Amino acid sequence: MRPPMARIHIASPALRSANNGNWQTAHRWFQFLQTACDVTLSAEWPPEDHRHAPPDCLIALHARRSAPSIARFADACQDRPLVVVLTGTDLYRDIRVDASARRSLDLATHLVVLQEEGLAEMTAAHRAKCRVIYQSAPAHKHDVAATRKRRTFDVVLVGHMREEKDPQTPMRALDWLPDDSPVRLIHIGKALADEYRLAAQALQARAWPTVARYVWYEGLPHAATLRHIAGAQAMIISSVMEGGANVIIEAVNAGVPVLASHIPGNIGMLGRDYEGYFPAGDDRALARLLERVSSDGDFLAKLQLQCARRAPLFAPEREQANVLALVEDALASRPAVDPR
Repeated sequence: MRPPMARIHIASPALRSANNGNWQTAHRWFQFLQTACDVTLSAEWPPEDHRHAPPDCLIALHARRSAPSIARFADACQDRPLVVVLTGTDLYRDIRVDASARRSLDLATHLVVLQEEGLAEMTAAHRAKCRVIYQSAPAHKHDVAATRKRRTFDVVLVGHMREEKDPQTPMRALDWLPDDSPVRLIHIGKALADEYRLAAQALQARAWPTVARYVWYEGLPHAATLRHIAGAQAMIISSVMEGGANVIIEAVNAGVPVLASHIPGNIGMLGRDYEGYFPAGDDRALARLLERVSSDGDFLAKLQLQCARRAPLFAPEREQANVLALVEDALASRPAVDPR
């Protein structure tokens, strides 16, 4: 008789309706673990339809937003492993200022960050129980033939518009480009505040000197977004805070070079020697980078090569092996019951 599979529950405040990076991570890990475990996924623990015994291990995404689930599990299941995955805002903001987020790190038996620079944000005690697991995405072939037919140099920007993503820096950068620039910004993401909606609508309605320089898709299915990434000549990630962005991986695995804000979360993904960075929030510097990448074929090719060298970090089989190893290690090192 086969031994019963370990029961794993993933708590992710972001579910399918959010269509964001945290949901993509939760769903991907769910699929990876299904090959070896009895795995469930919900917004919190215990889930609303809770009818079963506690899982053998809880994996919680986001130290602050999952703090109630983490605390409940730590109290109810003191002899079972608790994995906390640190994403962008909790790693680079919440654990500095929010007591519940810091408490989540204390309660966790295992911690995960999504890129190597994330370890620098942690105390020695938390770093000792932390590992790096890079996220992944399937390879998508870059549509070279389509890009050659265009008069425009298409650059894609993906992400719902909110403060952490700083969508207005790429918007402002368009004004610093020469009138004859072929750059066109394809912006994919919902406007989560009126100021972003008004700015996007104004740019889309503007009469530009040559090509229409801004196209906004307020919301697209993930598959359609991937097609736009694969069909672009470059991608921008302008965030002021990132834990390890899925969109970087999707671009790299499509052979599309990334123009990235120089922040730890992006450096941990693309490497310290990458040449496609610009200072976060600096629209003029981004405009200079856009002008260079759209007019200098050698520079574009160099960024493509640098990204290609990082691609093995983002292979699905590597992430799956690391996720399965994490759970195996967690289950093999169940903590002793705390006498509290």
